[in-house]
Amino acid sequence: MTKTDDLIERLASDLKPVPRNALWRRFALGILPALGLSLLLMLIILGPRVDMPNVLTLPVFWIKSAYNALIAAAAFAAVFRLSRPDGSEGRFFGLLALIFAAMAAVAVIQLLLAPSESYRLLILGSSALHCPPLIAGFAIPVYAGTVWALRRAAPVDLRLTGFVAGIAAGGAGAWVYSWFCTENGMPFVLIWYTLGILLIGAVGAMTGPRLLRW
Repeated sequence: MTKTDDLIERLASDLKPVPRNALWRRFALGILPALGLSLLLMLIILGPRVDMPNVLTLPVFWIKSAYNALIAAAAFAAVFRLSRPDGSEGRFFGLLALIFAAMAAVAVIQLLLAPSESYRLLILGSSALHCPPLIAGFAIPVYAGTVWALRRAAPVDLRLTGFVAGIAAGGAGAWVYSWFCTENGMPFVLIWYTLGILLIGAVGAMTGPRLLRW
């Protein structure tokens, strides 16, 4: 036996079996507490909506919530696949385009059914300048938790993984913010919520190669 073979055998003898579903548990430990922290920050900084019982009966509220939740769910599934050395994003970008297109259709229908004088409110609302930064702020804890989980994984394309992780965190942050946001315009959600999500996606693309290196 050569010295190289002996070294390999000694290194392999120290390996311990990884528990089944260990990566799933790692992601759960990183993401769920971070999402809880984002919700807590939302309640502390912005406070709960006083009209929540009435809002829960509005279809636009649930459409807004579902848009962000679907983006987050699709992106987290893609991040999990990308966390493996042989993983890829799968059909993530096609699914993301489908979710965006469905929301765009809803936004167009709302505009067509609304009087023209309400277009400005439906598109800009009263919080267009505040919405993207608040979404980004609530997304940061979730992005940090996702990066923590990925640090024990083995992603290969670090920039792509960082971008998709940012989209996942952005979707989660937008979902958190949607429970406070008083805007009912679907065009507003399509434009300004999506912008907030993409901001964190850009952060992920820029920081992924450094934060996810293993």
